Amino acid sequence: MSETTQTTAAANGAHAHSYRRKMVGKVIRDKMDKTVTVEVVSSRKDPLYGKYVRTRARFKAHDEKNEMKIGDQVEIQEHRPLSRDKRFIVIRLIKKFVEE
Repeated sequence: MSETTQTTAAANGAHAHSYRRKMVGKVIRDKMDKTVTVEVVSSRKDPLYGKYVRTRARFKAHDEKNEMKIGDQVEIQEHRPLSRDKRFIVIRLIKKFVEE
């Protein structure tokens, strides 16, 4: 990558580290300070039976301003270790939870 391309990417706010995982999930717990627990649900096809199997994974993510609430759909990204369990940060809010 040339120097001008790097400076242009930095000026536009794009990060050079594209190898970090990004996932979309739902906030299931927000009782900790500056931390939310996000549940990511994905499905994959079973190799033997051909049925789709849902899997879920829960990640602790850093929420600097304590803005996210239970039920919100958020995007998280891999980050350096922030604590013993926290390896992700909340990038953006996708959909706010609306209670009826």
